[in-house]
Amino acid sequence: MTLAKRLSLRDALLGRRSFRLFAPDPVPAELVREILEAARWAPSPHHTQPWRFVVVTDAAWQRRLAEEMGHRWELDLRADGAADEEVAGRVGRSHQRIMGAPALVVCCISMRDMHVYPDAVRQRAEHLMASQSLGAAIENVLLAAHERGLATGWICAPLFCPEIACAALELPGDWEPQALVLVGYPPRDVLLPPRVKPELLVEFR
Repeated sequence: MTLAKRLSLRDALLGRRSFRLFAPDPVPAELVREILEAARWAPSPHHTQPWRFVVVTDAAWQRRLAEEMGHRWELDLRADGAADEEVAGRVGRSHQRIMGAPALVVCCISMRDMHVYPDAVRQRAEHLMASQSLGAAIENVLLAAHERGLATGWICAPLFCPEIACAALELPGDWEPQALVLVGYPPRDVLLPPRVKPELLVEFR
């Protein structure tokens, strides 16, 4: 598939959007490497760069991840009192999204090089800093993908079951899955959703 014309930063910022459906075309591995290269330049606490990424394109691994996370979500939904029809619909849609993406990027943090504190308050803050830094790295990935004509969708499902995602993909023990980025080509031109007005988001003092 022909890639879109390279965009300015402003065009990338204003034009990027989230996708849940993709064209079936495979994404070249080199393109995936390029967009993940952008992640390395995000800010990080103590310059630790605590991000780790797993690229999943094999259908068997995708299915294993989708099924095991889906099973956990099903248990949570039933514990919440959701009806059978709702459970089946929500878990089924999640499974379709994961399986329908030509490539998945599982976004993780590692606390291996982060500071260790003797008290829980500072240690929680240290973990939060790593997670926030991963968010910045993911945004770099999304913008780099959009610049190259790719479509992406950021899903936070692993936050609710990091141990399940880690086990499903047989990841190193210090890798904590935090998000999935679905990667593919857009199926068609899609309108951008409206954004909240800036005066509702920003206050000056």
